[in-house]
Amino acid sequence: MIVLTRKINVGGIQIGGGAPVAIQSMLNTKTTDVEGSLAQIRQLHTAGCQIVRLAVPDMAAAKGFAQICRESPLPLVADIHFDYKLAIAAAEGGASKIRINPGNIGGEDRVQAVVEVCRDRKIPIRIGVNGGSLDKKLLEKYGHPTAQALVESAFQHLELLEKYGFYDTCVSMKSSSVPTMVAAARLFRSQCDYPLHIGVTETGPVRQGLIKSAMGIGALLLDGIGDTIRVSLTDDPVEEVYAAKDILKAAGLRKEGVNIISCPTCGRTQIDLIGLVNAVDAALKDCQKPITVAVMGCVVNGPGEAREADIGIAGGDGCGLIFEKGQPVEKLPYEELLPALLKRIDAL
Repeated sequence: MIVLTRKINVGGIQIGGGAPVAIQSMLNTKTTDVEGSLAQIRQLHTAGCQIVRLAVPDMAAAKGFAQICRESPLPLVADIHFDYKLAIAAAEGGASKIRINPGNIGGEDRVQAVVEVCRDRKIPIRIGVNGGSLDKKLLEKYGHPTAQALVESAFQHLELLEKYGFYDTCVSMKSSSVPTMVAAARLFRSQCDYPLHIGVTETGPVRQGLIKSAMGIGALLLDGIGDTIRVSLTDDPVEEVYAAKDILKAAGLRKEGVNIISCPTCGRTQIDLIGLVNAVDAALKDCQKPITVAVMGCVVNGPGEAREADIGIAGGDGCGLIFEKGQPVEKLPYEELLPALLKRIDAL
């Protein structure tokens, strides 16, 4: 299996070639709403997003996209379907990457036109293959959107770009089926070294979306597959970024940010552990210190089970211990635990 992929540069963010896995999200604002879009981009930037995609469905959106590019703190990807002129307008307007499906923007001459403007401006192209929009001939051949169908579609599109001498490309093969998406990425990676954008699409409600994304993206990351990721959630895009960071941390690919460990509670718990864990999580959401924080339900096993944590809390009867590396350092009433914990974390 190929591990080291080719690399592309998206507005200063390297994808592939051994670079850290980049986090992406997509705006849910109208691209014609310049100020609203910029506000959401700034929120994503603060949360840790590195690349943002915007829908460009018409020329009004293309004009808005160009305005947004001028003030955006993050590199922007133009999401294009059907009209190649929109891809050209977005490239001329400052796009750092163009996302297209070469099969739905018309004849080869239109693909060539997009390739030429992207080559001239050193803008990479992402080929976006989706299980819901495969070519009819591939559906007839395979019966339904199989992993093999997704990969064959990707290679057809790559061959078209390569025909015009364009290799500055990233590929995504997305499906709402986790097994299909994982199988497609593994099959593609076994045959090709173009960088991969990975993610599960149309994942459903947030709870299901998080589980499907963690399974699909996580399985591939543990295989060494995936150069940039997007967690697709029917929610605030900022939550996609937090989820992506958590997946990267769980896969051992990201050190920045707090890792919270906590027990599932039991009959020994005498404090509001669930409320405390949620409060700790919210308070440390944007903390980038590479530390492990434990929130445990009782002193029976709290410091012992969480001895590898940098700092933690173990609850008691209306009170609790703060401990560091398994050693108790302070006993406090329940209501004082969180402020004291956060103060100690600030000092770390």
